[in-house]
Amino acid sequence: MRDRLIELIYKRAFKYSEDPVFKLTSGKMSNYYFNCKMVTLNPEGMYLIGNIIFDMIKDLYVKAIGGLTLGADPIADAVAYTSYLRERPIEAFVVRKNAKSHGTMQWIEGYVKAGDRVVIVDDVITTGKSTIEAITRTREAGLDIVKVIALVDRQEGGYENIMEELKDIRVDYKLVEAIVTRDDVMGLYKL
Repeated sequence: MRDRLIELIYKRAFKYSEDPVFKLTSGKMSNYYFNCKMVTLNPEGMYLIGNIIFDMIKDLYVKAIGGLTLGADPIADAVAYTSYLRERPIEAFVVRKNAKSHGTMQWIEGYVKAGDRVVIVDDVITTGKSTIEAITRTREAGLDIVKVIALVDRQEGGYENIMEELKDIRVDYKLVEAIVTRDDVMGLYKL
C-alpha cells in the first residue's frame, strides 16, 4: 500500500522545476511542491491513507485523530472511516485556524474532551509550523497527544522542530512519523 501511495503522490501531487518557482507557506521559494489534496481527496488515496495510518495507530488506543484544517481534514476522515469498517472506531476532529467567532467559540471541533488520547496528522511538513500550531491548540484543549503522523515530510527540518515541541512526551515507540519522504518521491523522479 505504501508503494502505491508513493506512486499516487508522485503522479498527482508532486511538481518539480530546475528553478525554485514554487512559493511555500513559509514564503521560501522551492524547486518542488507537494499538493497532497490531489491524493487525500482521491478515493484510492483515501483508501490507502486510511488503512496505512489506521495500522500505524490501532494499538495506541486513541479516541480521535485530527489536525489543522484543511490539510489534516481528509486524512483524519479517511482514518475515522477505515477505523469504523475495521471495528475499532476512532473519531475525527478539526483544529481551526481561528477560534469560532460564535456559539462555543472553540478552536477544536469534534467529539473530544480533555484527557482523550489523540493523534495529530498533517498532509505535508516543511518547517513543522502548522503541525506545531495543531499541537499547541490540542494541548490547550487538554487532549493527550500520543503520536504525530505526516503524509509527506519534505525533510527540511520540520520533523526535528516537531520533536523539539514534543520533547516532554516519553514513549517507547516512534512519536513522530512520516509515511512518505521527499527522498521517496525523488527516487521516482530520477527513474
